[in-house]
Amino acid sequence: MNAEFLPVTMEEARERGWDQVDFVYVSGDAYVDHPSFGAAIITRVLEANGYKVGVIAQPDWKDPESISVFGEPRLGFLVSAGNMDSMVNHYTSSKKPRRSDAYSPGGKAGMRPNHAAAVYGNLIRRSYKNTPIIVGGIEASLRRLAHYDYWSDKLKRSILLDSGADIVSYGMGERSIVEIADALASGLSIEDITFIDGTVYKTRSLDYVYDAVTLPSFERMQQDKLAYAESFGVQYRNSDPFTGKRLVEEYPHGVYVVQNPPSKPLSRGELDAVYRLPYARTYHPMYEAEGGVPAITEVKFSLASSRGCFGECSFCALTFHQGRIVQSRSKESLVEEAKLFADDPDFKGYIHDVGGPTANFRAPACRKQMSHGACPHKSCLFPEPCKKLEVDHEDYLGVLRSLRALPGVKKVFIRSGVRFDYALADPDDTFIRELCEHHVSGQLKVAPEHVSDAVLSVMGKPRNEVYERFRKRYARVNADLGKKQYLVPYLMSSHPGSTLKEAVELAEYCRDLGYMPEQIQDFYPTPSTISTCMYYTGVDPRTMKPVYTPKSTHEKALQRALIQYRDPKNYDLVVEALRKAGREDLIGFDEHCLVRPRKGGGKQAGGQGDKRGGKQGAQSRSGARDAKQRPRSERADARDGKPRSRKAGTDSRDTRDDRGPKRSRRRPEGAAGGSPARSKKGSSRR
Repeated sequence: MNAEFLPVTMEEARERGWDQVDFVYVSGDAYVDHPSFGAAIITRVLEANGYKVGVIAQPDWKDPESISVFGEPRLGFLVSAGNMDSMVNHYTSSKKPRRSDAYSPGGKAGMRPNHAAAVYGNLIRRSYKNTPIIVGGIEASLRRLAHYDYWSDKLKRSILLDSGADIVSYGMGERSIVEIADALASGLSIEDITFIDGTVYKTRSLDYVYDAVTLPSFERMQQDKLAYAESFGVQYRNSDPFTGKRLVEEYPHGVYVVQNPPSKPLSRGELDAVYRLPYARTYHPMYEAEGGVPAITEVKFSLASSRGCFGECSFCALTFHQGRIVQSRSKESLVEEAKLFADDPDFKGYIHDVGGPTANFRAPACRKQMSHGACPHKSCLFPEPCKKLEVDHEDYLGVLRSLRALPGVKKVFIRSGVRFDYALADPDDTFIRELCEHHVSGQLKVAPEHVSDAVLSVMGKPRNEVYERFRKRYARVNADLGKKQYLVPYLMSSHPGSTLKEAVELAEYCRDLGYMPEQIQDFYPTPSTISTCMYYTGVDPRTMKPVYTPKSTHEKALQRALIQYRDPKNYDLVVEALRKAGREDLIGFDEHCLVRPRKGGGKQAGGQGDKRGGKQGAQSRSGARDAKQRPRSERADARDGKPRSRKAGTDSRDTRDDRGPKRSRRRPEGAAGGSPARSKKGSSRR
């Protein structure tokens, strides 16, 4: 717990006896040496392999001197925007600036530039003309080839070209970064390092690229959106480390960008070794005067147990970044890390999370994935669980039981999201029972996302009846345990495939459940998701079939207002949406109506709300009181703005790195078996 930080000044490097560092790591985040942060893992992995690394955190991008702290490194600069895509870090889905940044000292916003990886790369290149520059992290990974940029509303080139860098290290970079370092240390020129899996490089000749799939050229994609959809479909089908092909993208002036196949997944022993490295496990003391770095608060006592996800939600870029093959740490590794918590005076006995992209995924979906890869044209869970899917919660339950038994541990929460369709596929209720008995504190967050099967099919999510079955089973198990616990469904508006008809369907569901979310997440077109490709091109890249996408600000407002129809501020929007959808039957005084007609042309107070009374309304009010009355320590799992194990910048709602925080932008209410409860701020979603 008291490991020495890597040097942040040349003076500190000299104290170690170094005259020159091998690598300078430039990050858009404040320096936090904790394995939930990509910078910490990459720098410690390099250190473990004998390399000298200095860290420059959040340099002043207007001042070239800010990246010259260590002078010229012996081998190269490593550049990352941080644990999040910098544009997602800066802006909401409505493109409004965020007021804070959990990854900066004191939560201060504006400590990094827009498109940070490209800006840092160009800043370095102006001062160091020939020094190798390797860009990595979530921003570079998801922008490694031509991609749609929501904030400029245009197709952008590979970040390799826009950043002035030599190589992109994409995906989970432990393997590729060591191979790059070893190649440079052996004397190879950066231009000759073209053979490493998990990297992207540029070239003017394809003479030695003999086995690649050629994607549509950048110029063609600029002229034809369907060409981009075609390209993204090819990329998506080649994102597996065992079956993925080399890809080539042509740019003007005879430049080619070549993507090598993804790196192979780490074995359990290799992943354990990464987390056994000597992290300081906190932020650098230079931030103490500013109040520290907020992002450490939750991950400090959380455990990242896995990476990779075979869930394949369309709005999530995990397949594109981490891949579909799940890798997990051993129980012994997780227990060993948890024991370190007791040495920290801030530890109060609560382990905040044990999970990853999906908490209850702890192994590949089937045995063949580790030798033959994931099926390129089939999903493991959608539209139905594959017959070869191996559903087993026993390993995860063993981990949770061991952690619960540790001295000083009062509660072990699961906040990184439970995939409810996978839980249902297990004929044994043991996992759901122990989840309810030990790992939920009043509310469990799950992510059905929508109720319309038409929208769910576009999202790659299970049909609504699957969620309904889980909701009933959850209620039954809690009743058997004598517990009053609520299910909090996350919902998304304006996703591709959602017309006003489907939005009304979602509003009616909320009405019948007696549930109104306080905040709704609009679909957020973040780089390199299937849903973002749909948003830009109007077709599903997997099938090339047209998909309706709400794009105007006003239509998005209409869909969001329908879900929050009880809010008086939304009255005019709700009425307009209902009329456009041909559902004026929902304007009236009957119980099934969403809003009442105006009285004498005056202002309307709003929707029916809980004034309808009845069992649902009474349960809603009592559930809200129960949720509020629980002690703060027991409501800890309902907070917002806390780091999660999910991978950053990967989700088209609000993206984060799996080694860092994910903030939900809303506070939903919840329901157990249909009984709502007002929630504190929400956790991450599956």
